[in-house]
Amino acid sequence: MPLDAMSDHDDEDLLARYARGDAEAARALTLRLTPRVLAHAVRLLGDRAEAEDVTQEALLRLWRMAPDWRRGEARVSTWLYRVTANLCTDRLRRRRGSALDDLPEIADGAEPVEARMQRGARAEALQAALMQLPERQRQAVVLRHIEGLGNPEIARIMDIGPRAVESLTARGKRALEAILLDRRAELGLSDDG
Repeated sequence: MPLDAMSDHDDEDLLARYARGDAEAARALTLRLTPRVLAHAVRLLGDRAEAEDVTQEALLRLWRMAPDWRRGEARVSTWLYRVTANLCTDRLRRRRGSALDDLPEIADGAEPVEARMQRGARAEALQAALMQLPERQRQAVVLRHIEGLGNPEIARIMDIGPRAVESLTARGKRALEAILLDRRAELGLSDDG
C-alpha cells in the first residue's frame, strides 16, 4: 500500500495497524511524527545530535507499546510529546552546566543570503534564550508557541492543570522578552513585531 494512501488514517489507526504487523502503517506514522518529535527535542535540548537520539528512543518506545495501546485514552502525538519531553529532561539533568554545541540548522533555499542570516541569528538567539528558561517554562513555551498545541493538551503532556500551563507560558514568554530585549535592534525586530 503506498504511503500517501495512509494519509486518510489517523495516528491511532496507523498505530493499531502497526501492532497487527502492518509495516507500511509504521512507515507512514514514522514519516508523520518524526519531524514534529525531532523539532520538539531540538528546541528542548538545543543539540541536534542529542535530539536525534531522543527522537529515535521515543519512537522505539512507541513501537514497543503499540500492542498495548488503548484507543481513546490519549492522542498518540500527546503521548509521544510527553515521552520526548521526559527523555529530554533526563538528558538535561545529566548534562547540567554544559554549553550549547549545536543549534538548529538553517535549510538552504532561494531566500536571499541576508534574510537567511537574519533568520539564522533569530533562531540562534531564540534557542539560546529558551535554554536560559527553567525546564518546565521552556517546555510549556515550546509546546504552546512553537508547536502550537492548546493548553489542555499541554496540560496532559506535562501532567499539570491548564491554569499551571497558562502561568508557565506567561512567565516563560515574559522571561524570553526580557532576555531578548537588548538584542531587538541586532536581530531586526521592531516594537510592533
